[in-house]
Amino acid sequence: MMTANEIRDSFKQFFESKQHTIEPSAPMVIKDDPTLMFTNAGMNQWKDIILGTRSPEPRRRADSQKCLRVSGKHNDLEEVGNDTYHHTMFEMLGNWSFGDYFKEGAIDMAWEYLVEVLKLNPEDLYVTVFEGSKEEGLERDDEAAGYWRKHVPEDHIINGSKHDNFWEMGDTGPCGPCSEIHLDSRSAAEKAQVPGRTLVNKDDPQVIEIWNLVFMQYNRKADGSLEKLSMNVIDTGMGFERLVRAIQGKQSNYDTDIFQPYIHEMERLTGLKYEDKEQHNGSVDVAMRVVADHLRAVSFSIADGQLPGNAKAGYVIRRILRRAVRYAYTFLEQKEAFMFKLVPTLVHEMGDAYPELKAQQTLISRVIKEEEEAFLRTLDKGISMLDKAMDEMKAKGVKTLDGEQAFRLFDTYGFPLDLTQLICRENGFTVDEKQFDEEMQKQKERARNAAQKESSDWVSVEHPDGGQQTEQQFVGYDYTEYECRILRYRKVTQKKNSYYELVLDYTPFYGEMGGQTGDCGVLVNEEETVNIIDTKRENNQSVHIVNELPKHPEANFMACVDTDKREGSAANHTATHLLHYALKQVLGEHVEQKGSFVSPDTLRFDFSHFQKMTDEELRAVERMVNDMVRQDIALDEHRDTPIEEAKKLGAVALFGEKYGDRVRVVRFGNSCELCGGIHARSTGQIGFFKIVGESSVAAGIRRIEAKTGRECEEMLYQLEDTLRAVKSLFNNAKDLQGVIAKYIDEHDSMKKEIESFQAQAVERLKEQLLSKVQEVNGMKMVSAVLPITPDAAKDLAFKLRQAVPERLLCVIGSHHQDRPLLTVMLSDDMVSEQQLNAGQMVREAAKLISGGGGGQPHFATAGGKNIDGLSAAVDKVVSIATSNT
Repeated sequence: MMTANEIRDSFKQFFESKQHTIEPSAPMVIKDDPTLMFTNAGMNQWKDIILGTRSPEPRRRADSQKCLRVSGKHNDLEEVGNDTYHHTMFEMLGNWSFGDYFKEGAIDMAWEYLVEVLKLNPEDLYVTVFEGSKEEGLERDDEAAGYWRKHVPEDHIINGSKHDNFWEMGDTGPCGPCSEIHLDSRSAAEKAQVPGRTLVNKDDPQVIEIWNLVFMQYNRKADGSLEKLSMNVIDTGMGFERLVRAIQGKQSNYDTDIFQPYIHEMERLTGLKYEDKEQHNGSVDVAMRVVADHLRAVSFSIADGQLPGNAKAGYVIRRILRRAVRYAYTFLEQKEAFMFKLVPTLVHEMGDAYPELKAQQTLISRVIKEEEEAFLRTLDKGISMLDKAMDEMKAKGVKTLDGEQAFRLFDTYGFPLDLTQLICRENGFTVDEKQFDEEMQKQKERARNAAQKESSDWVSVEHPDGGQQTEQQFVGYDYTEYECRILRYRKVTQKKNSYYELVLDYTPFYGEMGGQTGDCGVLVNEEETVNIIDTKRENNQSVHIVNELPKHPEANFMACVDTDKREGSAANHTATHLLHYALKQVLGEHVEQKGSFVSPDTLRFDFSHFQKMTDEELRAVERMVNDMVRQDIALDEHRDTPIEEAKKLGAVALFGEKYGDRVRVVRFGNSCELCGGIHARSTGQIGFFKIVGESSVAAGIRRIEAKTGRECEEMLYQLEDTLRAVKSLFNNAKDLQGVIAKYIDEHDSMKKEIESFQAQAVERLKEQLLSKVQEVNGMKMVSAVLPITPDAAKDLAFKLRQAVPERLLCVIGSHHQDRPLLTVMLSDDMVSEQQLNAGQMVREAAKLISGGGGGQPHFATAGGKNIDGLSAAVDKVVSIATSNT
């Protein structure tokens, strides 16, 4: 039986024999694409080729692409673990043809690989073809059906709807009909009873799609109409996990050697058994499947540079991880961090195919462990809140938890609805799921409205001479001004604001990419000047943002970059390279860049390191960078260099970045990296480098913030002004440090004296108040309004409690610097026997001083703004207490 790794290799070898170039997998986490956070299909890395903004050579390609589907129309997250074939992270085997072979070639090769190479039984295979669409004016795909008849009988060819058999990249863009190949893996008896063709696309777990052949031949315009593509494209995608299941003859993807190693390790770590349905009612099975799947998704994301976080892609990864932790906590009885222990198994199984896992094993383990521990603390808080809510429901005789409360648990603490329902069900309660869904929908609408972006179709500009190119040429490495023409433009509306995006034939403008902000500047000619407010990178081209469309888009312009801002960004970008090099020298070769942001006035650099840097280490890094700045090392740039040659030069490649066959190498002395950004012409242009902050971003990730050049100069002036102002406070003392130290010593000495006097005063107040204790309804009551500090009031209340350990009600109204404070202290028996609660009483009385507060049942405080209401607040507490005893 072929192993998973052997099957993956066989796919690549087969298509290599068919003259396909075998490409490495692109990162699962997508950078520099505003339309997509994760690679969710094999074709994502070829979008620019399909859209015609990059050369299609080589025209035949194949790969195994790591993908993640947890949002949008492909959101299967809640299905993962509950069935046998849904996943978050998965591998997509694919082959592409860009203007080369089309339907017949794709169908013939797919059939040859499945039947002749992998030896699948042709009788178990069914294919679908697009049945056509009257509203679209599209006929049935008889062409594809005709090619399939060479391989399968007519009753194995099934018409598919537009939903199933017309593939679209999005609301607009390339699209076309597709043919799915489905496998019937049921037993012979089941096949005899029910024909497989009746179960295709019916969600039967044993009759599943394994390969989709997409025939891209149309472009969907913004108005919904279709136009022919200039180049037909074949885009196929075969789910690796499903294929392995078919070849290995398993009934579940999780029974293959892709997932079994993780399940066996979980059995060892937990002492629980997979597929012990009688004992665990299947919950252990589901939990182990969830953890096995989510482990891969989270680990690959971290390896590609995306850490769990609170926004966008980071939030998605955190949500996946927390879902796994919740299942392990609830069904695998894991109350401590658990998932990180499975990382070595993952690296052993997939590290050869994906070396980024091996290289970053320590980082992956540490990040997962810290995230697990943080969420387990959150789970405890959420359970405590839920327990309190259920106690309140019991007291009121209510049996259904408010949907808003359930959503608050989810939104604030990441507490999933199904866990809330489970805990409530165990205690005899239900959850208002409809109200929860309404709150969830409101949140989605808020997010959708905030992010909604509507774009019109690109409008091609007709130029008077008729001749124009379609691919943009970037000239920004050599020029900051260049003559250009507008190739196309479109209008974009976001949050009720409109702007235009322009694509130029030649541009010196750098589009935001790799952490470097985009250029701004102007388009100018004799008749008008158009401000370019930003430049973005989309589909491998610079897209220029303008508020107003030029009056004559067909005219020639001079594109002029704002050189002051460009030079600031370039200096900061070069400084990050020097910083990266210096960190490796000072801290060790384990340092890897994990993100950066550079603009004209900002330098931020994230890197892998497992402890806070010392002052000595930071100083050593600064000295090394500034030494390279003073050397004024010239930029040594190698453009369009073969990747293997770049590696021989010693260029540092970053994990999570996609590099082509030919790359750009940027070297400054011993600093050598693959980089497409804009850099200073020499290190001397940085001027000076100063670290202003070092902090933790996540487990194993540190962040340095720094200043360069003019920003350093301004910072130095501010420090000089501050120092001058401080010296003036101390009569311009020559030994400022000594004078300040003397003042601190004197302050500490006087503070101790004041505390001694205050303690004596509190002791006298205690004796005075004890002499005036009143007995009311069996209580020993002490109440007073005193001009003392909050600390003195608290100290006094605890001294009185010590002196009167039983039946005590102490109410002190204090004021200091015109701020009123109400302090309530009860002895333990007043709480347990009389059911008094200091927190509740103080909250009620605080209204009289225009404030609020709370605390424990035996001790609570409240602050406010209305000092005139202090006496009334004290009386209110006394009134509440006496009426309840």
